[in-house]
Amino acid sequence: MGENKIKVLIGKPGLDGHDRGAKVVARALRDAGFEVVYTGLHQTPEQIVATAIQEDVDVILSA
Repeated sequence: MGENKIKVLIGKPGLDGHDRGAKVVARALRDAGFEVVYTGLHQTPEQIVATAIQEDVDVILSA
């Protein structure tokens, strides 16, 4: 029987170019067995939500 991984989206809204924290959290979640989608820098909340819907994630984290 296959194990379903929890799929987490990490979004980085706004114009702040500092994403080290988001990358550290993404790495820690991957190491813990989660599936992680990182949207990258400078995303609007609307873009993050659209990606979350498209990727069918279970959790959204905003860094």
